[in-house]
Amino acid sequence: MNDPTNPTPAEVAETPSSSKSKTLAVVLGLAGLALVASYFGLRRHVTIPEEPPTTPTVPTEAAGATAAAPPVAAETSLPERDGEVRDLASRLSPDPELARWMNEKDLIRRFTGAVTSIAEGLSPRPMLGFLAPPGAFQVTQVDGTTVIDPASYARYDAVARVIESIDAHSAASVFRELKPLIDQANAEIAPPGQTFNSSLSAAIQHLLEVPAQEGPVEVVPEGALYAYAAPELEDLSPAQKHLLRMGPENMKRIQAKLKELKTSLGLPVADR
Repeated sequence: MNDPTNPTPAEVAETPSSSKSKTLAVVLGLAGLALVASYFGLRRHVTIPEEPPTTPTVPTEAAGATAAAPPVAAETSLPERDGEVRDLASRLSPDPELARWMNEKDLIRRFTGAVTSIAEGLSPRPMLGFLAPPGAFQVTQVDGTTVIDPASYARYDAVARVIESIDAHSAASVFRELKPLIDQANAEIAPPGQTFNSSLSAAIQHLLEVPAQEGPVEVVPEGALYAYAAPELEDLSPAQKHLLRMGPENMKRIQAKLKELKTSLGLPVADR
């Protein structure tokens, strides 16, 4: 079965000097808490809604009518809180790359939408496309078998480094301070009745279920894409494949941090 999120053309040459066609990457990160990391094409995604007007319209009072009750104050404008989010995020890691990620706008909705997508097994690319890695996907030959070139994994080293550098206790503190804003965004984005904590727990668990790989990972051309030769890998969700494409070592580092974050946040056991 084709991976609908794999942007890698099958025509990519099988040596490091081959084709330069660009592929979008997955970042799994849950950005803010930073989890990120992996994000590329998709069939279905969570749309970040437009910001509603912050000033409610007050209808003109009809002659002789009873004075209208004062309008209900609008909820906090999430994009206007980006400065606060950046200040809090600076506690998570001293890595300057994280500060670069935080230069994006509407950070709370991006973070919340990415978590919701990952929890559903979908690509978080619409929210985290700015984390796409440099360079092109590459394959090589090992004993006559087409495998993913280690150079492709190296493109994700910076993402894994930032996520590994996050202080789990600081993340828990930042999460608590931002929780009201996250819940506000979650009410706009998530399915009715689904709390953000349950989405975050499910997202982390979904990524922890990606099987560890040892040695070269075989792929096969499939149309304009590459597919995993092993059925158990090809059957993974788009979100899980994004993490898998980061390579065995990077995936190991990210999964270890996800476990640490889940414990620090006291998240519930995911209902999966």
